[in-house]
This record gives sequence, structure tokens and C-alpha cells, in this order.
Amino acid sequence: MARFGDGLATGSDLADAADRAADAALAGLGGRRPDLACVFVSGDDSDQVAAAGVRAMRRCAAPASIGCSGPGVLASAGAVEAANAVAVWCGVLPGVRLRTFHLEVLPASEGMAVVGLPERAPDDAVGILLADPFSFPVDSFVTRVNDALTGLPFVGGCATGWRGRGSTRLFINGEVADRGAVGALLAGPVGARVIVSQGCRPIGPTMTVTGSDGNVLLQLAGVPALDKLEQIVLELDPASQALATTGLQVGIAMDEYADQHGAGDFLVRGIAGSDPDRRGIVVGDLVPVGRTVQFQLRDAAAADEDLRQALRRFRSGTLDTVEGALLFSCNGRGAAFFASADHDASVVAAELAVDGLAGFFAAGEIGPVGDRNHMHGMTASVLAFGSGAVADRGTAT
Repeated sequence: MARFGDGLATGSDLADAADRAADAALAGLGGRRPDLACVFVSGDDSDQVAAAGVRAMRRCAAPASIGCSGPGVLASAGAVEAANAVAVWCGVLPGVRLRTFHLEVLPASEGMAVVGLPERAPDDAVGILLADPFSFPVDSFVTRVNDALTGLPFVGGCATGWRGRGSTRLFINGEVADRGAVGALLAGPVGARVIVSQGCRPIGPTMTVTGSDGNVLLQLAGVPALDKLEQIVLELDPASQALATTGLQVGIAMDEYADQHGAGDFLVRGIAGSDPDRRGIVVGDLVPVGRTVQFQLRDAAAADEDLRQALRRFRSGTLDTVEGALLFSCNGRGAAFFASADHDASVVAAELAVDGLAGFFAAGEIGPVGDRNHMHGMTASVLAFGSGAVADRGTAT
């Protein structure tokens, strides 16, 4: 009997869509009550989005439920962008302790403080975080949580509404919030792992940063960074050279002491521009001297291959069976990028051989690379639930 189920419904009546999506998700559980329900709603009217979220949560009747609005939603049946739709995911998680939370930002003696995060338990395995980027400091929170909750992986994304600031809706336990962040901590025999696909392919060699100034790369392997980049691009085939004008990124190795670096070993960051006077490259992150970097290219073909390879590496690991998954896909990875909004959902469903799949298109994705959580862009972040030996031990990343 399945432990996970999902449902996807569309239509001008979001309340009706919420009912249909919830019923479809519950149907996969064979009459069992879910322990966790996740609800994702896309729609142009924030009040209707809120009402649909509440309706789906209450229909699922799970002891713990979270969710959010977004510009589109995903499920095993496909994906919907820029249209009224509801996706619901339900999971039966025997023995797992679930603690939901609503984070808010309050004034403090020294700036602002985030309140609402439960204290860490010894057997906490993974956290899910859904945040409104207009009212919550997602980047700084994800950075701080690495130190406050060392080694605990977080997965999720930035929620938005169709009308920008003020239109985001967050769902938690049958209630609605219009600011902050919501989420859940899962503890005990969760049997889950996080997969992050950053959608790039490497070009050129790995290189040691021999000169930098904050987020400006000045020297790579003793050569001015801009000169080194130009040299690498000139050695590419014409198609890749053309792609480098729009899809060029830089990968920062998470372990600069490793003898070899492969797919999944780099944190991909965008290139914001150049510093011609110093022959430097401006990167969207701090890159100190001594780190290892490698330039990367991103296009639909590279993103498709990277996602498939990440999922296959995961399947070839120690998780015995994959039964359900949550998917947080960048809102730039839909039909405009892949020519089909369904791409990420269909690839994850096929490669993991799973039916219980749901999520939303995020305005920034959360997931670990190496042993630290990061905010990402143009990324697919997956939380896969399974059974067997890993389930007995909790979460592995």
C-alpha cells in the first residue's frame, strides 16, 4: 500500500480544484490518514489562493500541513504555469516526528531577529522551508542556519504571488500567513535525502584562485582571471562560445582539498560582470584565495542532463526504494527554458519511478551542496522519501 500520494487540479474555481487535488492525493493512501500534507496553489486572486490552501489542508486533515502560493505548481501528472491550479502531496510517515513552524522577523536591540524556529532535537533529519522573499531574509537565514543547526539539511524555496510584494500566501496547519516563512522539521526514521541539480556542465580545467578581492576573481592559477576566461572560451566549439555570452557561470568547489572534482561537487554562482581595469571577474558570491573553481555553462540540454545524472547517482546509492518526493523547481525552468512546463516533474517522476510527487515553481531554491545549505537560482531541489536501510538510520545527504 502506498505511503505517498499527490493530486493536481486546474480550473477557474480554485476551491473546487483544491477539493479535487486533495481527494486525488488521499486516494493514493488507501484510506490511511496522512501525517504530512503539502499544498501549493497558483492563482491571480490572493484571497482565492488563501481559501484554496485552507480548503485543501482541511480536506487532507493531516496533523501537520504546510504550503504556499507560487506562479505554478507541479505533480506527477505534470506542471501548470501562470494558470489557476492546486497541487497537493500527502505522506504517511510512521514513527516520524513532525514540528511545523512559522518564522517572523521582529525588531531587536541590534537590528532584526528571526523568531519561531523550534529548538533542534538530536534526531532531526531534515527541514522544509517555504519563505516569502519580500518579508523574510531568506539568504541570511539559510546562511545562519548552517551554524545554528550544523549538518541539518534544508530544502524548499521562495514563494511568491502573481502580483508581487504582498500577494504571497503561506499555509500552515489550516491557517494562512502573508509574510515570513513556514516549514517543518522531520525527526526520527525519515528515510529521506536531498538532491540538488544546478543545471550546468563544466568547461575548461579546475583552477585555484590565486588572487581575489571579496566577490571579484582577480587571478586563476596565477593568470589574470579575465584573461584565463577568454582563453577557455576561445577553445570552445562555436555553439558553446555563443552560449557563453548568456549562460556562463562559475562553480566553486565545496572541498578544495579533494583530488578530483566532478558533478555535484561545485556550488554554481552567476557571473555579474567584469572588472576590466584589474582584469577581474565579478561573481555572485565571495571566493577567497585558495578555493578551487571551474567555469560552467547552463542551457536546457545541460540542465536536463545534470538533473538526470543527479537522480541516477542518487538511485545508485544506498536508498533502497523511492516512494515519494517533493520538488522545488526554479520559476525560470518552465516552458520558457525547456519548451515544456512539465520537464522537471516528468524527469523526476520517471527517474525516481515515483508517483507521489508535488511541488511548485520557486523564486529561489533551497538545498545543500556539500555539507552546507545554500540559496540557488535555476536549480531543481528534490526531497526524496524512501524505505530500507537508510530509512532506519534517518536522513543522509
